[in-house]
Order: sequence, then structure tokens, then C-alpha cells
Amino acid sequence: MLTVVKPDTLIRWQRQGWRLFWQWKSRPGRPSIPAVLRRLIVAMARANPTWGEERIADEVRLKLHDRDAIFAPSVDGAIEAMGLRVLKTPVRTPQANAFCERVIGTMRRECLDWFIPLNDRHLRWILRAWVTHYNRGRPHASLGPRIPDRSPAAIRPIPVGHRLPAGCHVVATTILNGRHHEYRLVRGAA
Repeated sequence: MLTVVKPDTLIRWQRQGWRLFWQWKSRPGRPSIPAVLRRLIVAMARANPTWGEERIADEVRLKLHDRDAIFAPSVDGAIEAMGLRVLKTPVRTPQANAFCERVIGTMRRECLDWFIPLNDRHLRWILRAWVTHYNRGRPHASLGPRIPDRSPAAIRPIPVGHRLPAGCHVVATTILNGRHHEYRLVRGAA
């Protein structure tokens, strides 16, 4: 069927179509983040200048190394003396070394690049504090992001959009003299 229309009608239809398209394209997006949560995000970003947005959005008591001959038994003994458990990568699995490199790189970037240990005891104190933070207070993206050894008494929020659970507030704990911070929900008045 062929319909004859005036040019003005065709232009009007086209304009209405574009108007509808841009109304649809300009519709409101995700809900706004409450002011209290925005202030918390800003406080976390200021307290942790090396964190990116993903780390802020998200929040191994063991030492991995491969079976290379450079790791003498004395190295394993020194690691165990620090209260860490030595875990060697499986035989003939070079891809397992990537996990070692990842943990070592994270330890260097988040901890050792920021401190000058005065002696062996000071280095052990720094690493023990960081490893505890890494396992019990730092979220891991690979876990979705979760904390590996979260305390069973920790409050686990039920997702309700961008809102804190009713009756809860966020408490910050400084780690390594303020180099890192751990955040947890606490019931009660702020």
C-alpha cells in the first residue's frame, strides 16, 4: 500500500521520532548515591590515596614460591620463623608461578614500597601486619570481592542499593600507621 503524505507531515513525523528517541536516551540512569555514602567514599579515598575506584568499591597467611634451587632450606626456615607457612608450587606447572608473582607484586606495591625497614625485626613486624591485613581486612577481587578470612562475627550487609543497613555505621581501623585502612559495619549510633 502506498500512502501519499505532504512533506510537512513527513518532517513532523521525523521530528517526533527523534524527540521520542532522545527522551528515551536521556531517561534517568542509576539512582543517585546518598550523601552519607558519598562522604564515606571521599573519606576512604583521602585516607588511601593509592586506592583506585575499584578498590574503594570493593573492600594468605602463606608464602608461595616455586621449586627453583635458589630457594634454599634456610629461606623456608626464615619464612616459617615469621609465622608464615611455606607453600611450594606443584612440579612442572609454570603457570602456578604467576600466582606467586601476583602476591609478591601486591606485597611490594601496597607495603614494601612505602616503608624503609630499620632492621630484621622491623621488617617482620611490617610484613606480619600487612599479611594479617591482606587476609582479614582487604577485599580480593578474585573472590568476588570478598575478604578471605572475614571474622564470623562481622556484619554482612544485605544489599539494598546504595544504602547502609538500618542501625549500622562504618568504622575505620588504621593499619601500618595509617598506610592502609580497614572498614567494617558496626551496629549502633554513629
